[in-house]
Amino acid sequence: MPMIRLTVPSGALTEEGRGNVQRDLAAVLLRWEGAPDTAFFRAQAWSHLVELPEGAQATAEDDAPRFLVDVTVPEGALSERRKAGLVEDATRTVLAAAGLPADEALRVWVLVHEQPDGTWGAGGSVIRYADLVGLAKGQRADA
Repeated sequence: MPMIRLTVPSGALTEEGRGNVQRDLAAVLLRWEGAPDTAFFRAQAWSHLVELPEGAQATAEDDAPRFLVDVTVPEGALSERRKAGLVEDATRTVLAAAGLPADEALRVWVLVHEQPDGTWGAGGSVIRYADLVGLAKGQRADA
């Protein structure tokens, strides 16, 4: 099951962007994972927004806001092509939520963390990638 965490300086997102960015990023992640668009899979795509207090983020050069997108997925869930698409779409989504143009893309970093099979648990059980694939196939058949 995918998880996504966006870390931003407080006030760096537009009001509308702050209201939508978590669901928008979760939808981007599910799409690139190839998960079915069902209520079950949408409910499992956790999205966290971490807002840093004023002055908590800077670079050696300036204080312009930077954005970190941490994505955690089961190992094997994303091919290189899917990772590239995810990074591109997540970057575009964050820039839109912050009201920034595409030429500010270097302000957004996306880190993809692949969780080794057998190290992810939910509902009191270890969840394996093969379990998720089987579940997705069943969800597609039911859709």
